[in-house]
This record gives sequence, C-alpha cells and structure tokens, in this order.
Amino acid sequence: MDHNLVQIIVPVACGCILPIVGILMGVRQKMNETNKQTEIVLAAIEKNPEMDIEELIKKISPKKKLLKEKLLEKLLGACITTFLGVALLAAAIWVDFMGGMEVDNLHLLYIGGFVLLAVGIAFLINYNVGKKMLVKEMEAEELQLKN
Repeated sequence: MDHNLVQIIVPVACGCILPIVGILMGVRQKMNETNKQTEIVLAAIEKNPEMDIEELIKKISPKKKLLKEKLLEKLLGACITTFLGVALLAAAIWVDFMGGMEVDNLHLLYIGGFVLLAVGIAFLINYNVGKKMLVKEMEAEELQLKN
C-alpha cells in the first residue's frame, strides 16, 4: 500500500506542486522588486517633490535585454543542448559497444540522446531564423543606443 502511495505522490508533486511553487516564487520576487522601486520613488518624492519621476523610474528599473543578447542566449542554449545530446549518444554507443548495460536502460540512453540532439538542433534553427528576421530591428537598437 505504501509503495502505491509513493507512486502516486511523486508524480503529482513533480508535475503539479513543484511548478506552482516555482511560479509563486517568481511572482513573489517580482512583487518584492516592485515594492522596493516604489519605496525608492516615494523616498525621492519626499526629499525633492519637484523631481522628474519618469527619469528616476527609468534609472532604477532593470534594463531590458537587447535583441542581440536574447539571440545569443538562444544560441548558448542550443549549443549546450546539442552538446549534451551528442555526449549522451556517444556514451550510449560506448556502453553498447562495451556491453555493460541492460537493453532497456540502453534504449533510454539512446532516446535521451536523440531527444536532446533534436531539441538542440531546433534551438539552432530558431536562432538562425530569428537572426535573419530581426536584422533590421537589431540595427535600429544599436543606432538608438549610440544616440
């Protein structure tokens, strides 16, 4: 009976509770950042009521990532995922050649390697398509930063 209960609780915890906790932590962090910014703005208004609030908010708010930075993060994720897929496939081939694993587990290694490799290739395609589509926007951002 206890073994069946564990088989039910573990997937529910990983599939439901863990994502909810992650989302709540993200929301809480965002609320804390917003509250800190509000406190800073209120303190600045108390000290100097004639201050330009919009300029102050721009200065204290976190800077948005440029399109180029976002694309480079996609490229990094693609490279890591592709490398992990190739490494897992190489490990599976090596273990298969040496004959040191059960066939079912070996199939899982192959499947995991192929999935990671496919996801990495998909990320690389996404990066290349995004780079081609956003060339003009990236140039406009660079010009805007220079001015």
